Amino acid sequence: MYLVVGLGNPEENYANTRHNMGFDVINEISKEFDIKVSKNKFDALYGMGEIKGKKVILVKPQTYMNLSGESIIKFKKYYKISNKEIIIIYDDIDLDIGDIRLKSKGGAGTHNGMKSVIENLKTESFTRVRIGIGTPAIKEDIINYVTGNIPIEEREILNKSIQKAEKSVIEILENGIDSAMNKFN
Repeated sequence: MYLVVGLGNPEENYANTRHNMGFDVINEISKEFDIKVSKNKFDALYGMGEIKGKKVILVKPQTYMNLSGESIIKFKKYYKISNKEIIIIYDDIDLDIGDIRLKSKGGAGTHNGMKSVIENLKTESFTRVRIGIGTPAIKEDIINYVTGNIPIEEREILNKSIQKAEKSVIEILENGIDSAMNKFN
């Protein structure tokens, strides 16, 4: 069983923000495979289903970004999911807008949600799908940049990234992380 987690913030005013790219990808996967992400457990909205013959739990933590790991560790323990079967999808200011990068391990970088995930899982060895959101013109304005509304022209680029990230998750489930990295990195 795979745990596929999109990082984001739960309130409606965060819905159209760069920081909710993970939620956006989960929403796309949910629609394509008719997996309703509406059950509530472990401080998260989740849904269970099957993608390409693999059982999956799609998860959107509702703890706010900086505490995402607290929800994820509860799912991992309850469903006895190995780290190799965890996929975390999130925004990354260190990547150009529109780019995606897949990795099977690594640090958190500047992302506080990933710091929480690594801290709670006590490892850096799990699959990540990073969606580039670019860097603000003024470095000190990072919080407003990631949680502010996305301009329409940028939204179009990010929508393509969300679709590409969705396809990469499906590739990971079907053929593994190495195949997905070869196709999408």
